[in-house]
Amino acid sequence: MTNISDDHVKVHFRMEIDEDGWPPASVESLWAIDLGDGRVRLDNTPWFVRGVASGDVIRVQPDDDGLLWAGETVEPSQNCTIRLIVLKDDGSAAARQSVLEVFHRLGTTGEGIERFRMVALDIPPQADLLKIRELLEHGETKEWWHWEEGCITAAWEATARP
Repeated sequence: MTNISDDHVKVHFRMEIDEDGWPPASVESLWAIDLGDGRVRLDNTPWFVRGVASGDVIRVQPDDDGLLWAGETVEPSQNCTIRLIVLKDDGSAAARQSVLEVFHRLGTTGEGIERFRMVALDIPPQADLLKIRELLEHGETKEWWHWEEGCITAAWEATARP
């Protein structure tokens, strides 16, 4: 994410909690750049919201309290959001940081969160998608992490093995 400035706003996303209690909240707030016409460009990687990625342009609607609520995506960024639960070293800060560093070398950005031993990756379309997928699958086989697709593109889907 870039530095927060005056044109940044918080956008709230409603989420369904499944029978296992996941995600751990019914609302996630993301930073976005206000485009001034009822649309915003997301400016950070979602931890839990599905179907959106950093850079997506979405419609927003203010409620009676002035909170902005997310609507439909009107311009997908072509970025992907991939989330990992880090198992290696019980998801320690060092383990999360090493995960971020190895994926950064393949063209991603992201951040970690201690509470859930998670790493959220923002994967731009120019990143090495095939190598990223191969590493994700290898790490899961080695039981370094579990991973899920939060928001994917056709280019990402094309890297899947039949």
